[in-house]
Amino acid sequence: MLIHPQFDPVAFQIGPLAIRWYGLMYLTAFALFLGLGRYRMRTSPDLGWHKRELDDLLFYGVLGVVLGGRLGYIVFYKAAYYLQHPLEIFAVWQGGMSFHGGFLGVLVAMWLFSRKSGKSWLAVTDFIAPLVPLGLGAGRIGNFINGELWGRPTDISWGVIFPQAGDGIARHPSQLYQFALEGLALFALLWWFSAKPRPAGAISGLFLIGYGAFRFLAEFAREPDNFLGLLSLGLSMGQWLSLPMILAGIAMLRWVYHSRP
Repeated sequence: MLIHPQFDPVAFQIGPLAIRWYGLMYLTAFALFLGLGRYRMRTSPDLGWHKRELDDLLFYGVLGVVLGGRLGYIVFYKAAYYLQHPLEIFAVWQGGMSFHGGFLGVLVAMWLFSRKSGKSWLAVTDFIAPLVPLGLGAGRIGNFINGELWGRPTDISWGVIFPQAGDGIARHPSQLYQFALEGLALFALLWWFSAKPRPAGAISGLFLIGYGAFRFLAEFAREPDNFLGLLSLGLSMGQWLSLPMILAGIAMLRWVYHSRP
């Protein structure tokens, strides 16, 4: 068994400015998005993207992630609590972000960007889909460094004792599982799939299926939120929110390859 080293949450400090690990992971995610996006623009000029558009796209995406992620956490996970403490909605420094809320926020942001840029919504989502997974993986590394969102109890040899859990029980390092699946594996899948021209919506559909399936599987090793526990059929909230993604992705691919003229 391993013991989580309880890293200092501050990665480094410049004078009075403290840079926390999780914030550093967000910056890493945005840098990866820009770097991969510029690479795609250079290697696939037929996609018709320009540097300024990519910068605008990142701006819209950041707004979607932050606003959608916060609202999603409030609605999906702690609606009753925030109804009683509405001012805490704005206390983002206390934590509380939802991937699925951030995902919906990004979809709205990409729709707004598509209207501004004149590109189709699917052209935008197809372009960004392969750029996202490594950033998601960086976020999971941040979760592990912070010793949060740990896994369920286990007796496997690589189980980790998270002192932050307060029970001294070895647990799955589910953050690292999610890094491997939602970050590395999903990136490899989408980068390979997007290397050749695909019908509009195909890459987006594969992202929905891939992320939804990988998240669904990883949730079996992740400790459910203590204020929710397991829901119907013994599934977690993360799993229930991932199922519509999988179904929507299947429907999209079916529409792309079988229903369109």
